Amino acid sequence: MSLTRAKREYIVLSVGGSLIVPGEIDVAFLQNFRAFILDHVRRGFSFFIITGGGKTARLYQDAGHRTSGELHPEDLDWLGIHATRMNAHLMRAIFIDEAQARIVKNPTRKIQAKKSIIIGAGWKPGWSTDYCAVMAAKKLGAKRVVNLSNISHVYTADPKKDPSAEKIEHIKWDEFRKLIPDHWDPGLSSPFDPIAAREAQHSGIEVAVMDGKNLDALGNYLDGKPFEGTVIN
Repeated sequence: MSLTRAKREYIVLSVGGSLIVPGEIDVAFLQNFRAFILDHVRRGFSFFIITGGGKTARLYQDAGHRTSGELHPEDLDWLGIHATRMNAHLMRAIFIDEAQARIVKNPTRKIQAKKSIIIGAGWKPGWSTDYCAVMAAKKLGAKRVVNLSNISHVYTADPKKDPSAEKIEHIKWDEFRKLIPDHWDPGLSSPFDPIAAREAQHSGIEVAVMDGKNLDALGNYLDGKPFEGTVIN
């Protein structure tokens, strides 16, 4: 499934590690996701898929803390980065005949877009996979990043802490950035990394947040139809 010379829009999918490894590796999700992506490639879509670290990252980070005490933030980041790379190798393996062979780790370099599926992973400390996704979008000329995780929407507050929190279907970048912290640190719980949010806003990139297991929502978004999720632009 080689990319033709005519320019085709890449959609950047940031697939949260919570979908790939919520506890055990979620094989059912991977099977459904693979079928969805291949179907949409046949329909003319191209995808850059970057994977998060999920439970694997947190288990290693927690083990480091419990074994040696407080770990340096850079070491925590590296543990998370290597977890994203393990998940990326798994993702590339399930698209072995369709994806580019090389996993993109440095999104600041030119991305050789030779196939309709490209797999990415974390790069270096201080760079979340959200930030890598936005930088990859800039390199590919993509205008849409889809953040797939275990949450369906951006909320007015953390729904786990505030039962009055309301779902948001559409929000501007300025308002979204007021809802989240203004800095990044390993293990931050936020619908989208604040540094990535700033870069996406400055670059005119739209971000859609949705439940990654709701592939109908993703399909509707790609087709320009109403979907269950949040659009930030």
